[in-house]
Amino acid sequence: MTTTKTPEAQLAEASAWWTTDIIDIHPGKISLRGYPIEELIGNVGFPDMVYLLLRGELPERAQAELLEAAMVASVDHGPHAPAIAISRMAVTCGLPINGAMASAINVLDDIHGGAGQQCMELYREIAAEAGAADLAEAAALVLERWRCAGTRYVPGFGHRFHPVDPRTPRLLALLDAAATAGVVSGRFTAIGRAVEVALGAGRARPVPMNIDGVTAVIYCELGFEPELGRGIFILARALGILAHAWEEKQHGTRLKGPMPRDIPYRYNGQPRRAVPDGRRK
Repeated sequence: MTTTKTPEAQLAEASAWWTTDIIDIHPGKISLRGYPIEELIGNVGFPDMVYLLLRGELPERAQAELLEAAMVASVDHGPHAPAIAISRMAVTCGLPINGAMASAINVLDDIHGGAGQQCMELYREIAAEAGAADLAEAAALVLERWRCAGTRYVPGFGHRFHPVDPRTPRLLALLDAAATAGVVSGRFTAIGRAVEVALGAGRARPVPMNIDGVTAVIYCELGFEPELGRGIFILARALGILAHAWEEKQHGTRLKGPMPRDIPYRYNGQPRRAVPDGRRK
């Protein structure tokens, strides 16, 4: 037997369809995590809002500064980065800015854009393995486990372009200062360095921490989940994507491909040949 719901019950069910702890909106009132929007405006910065919405509370000023540093360091890496190149090519094909940005962001997946999240997962696994024990031993053990599982490239270390990523030393210095001031524990900073040492053992050249490795340290130190680490990276890189898409749009070029038209691609297939007589009509 079907029971007819009262209008009040239907309204209550509808209002509970979406539930959120993030925002509360009523006519003339907006609150984010309980804070009136008019009090947030002009008093907190964008990194504070990122932290507030994702973690539920406003960060300490020094925490927000560390988060901001990680985001600033991640905004762009030039037109040779696939997502940036895609944003530029997309506008030459007639896409509006939002379409170009969406096209670029959609390729920030596990291979291009996922290293930071993967590195956070690595650090957390090492932290769990170590407990109160030696970090160097835990790092070596977990790295060997990852190698046995088929990992060829350890996320967050080494760089295809930079012998030493110029962003890493500055961010590590900020992390060290934050640990000294008691803003962060410094445990994940130590784990990142332990991984770097373990990867360089027995090699002629070191495998230095890159931007993904050091921002993964920051996001772990600030208590973010690994998947949120990728989201924050995408949020930062979206600015670079926007800037490049807009710049290319101003050039007015149409249908710009991945390389100049007068530079041929390499063809490795069959030489030019005739269709067999038996297949001709």
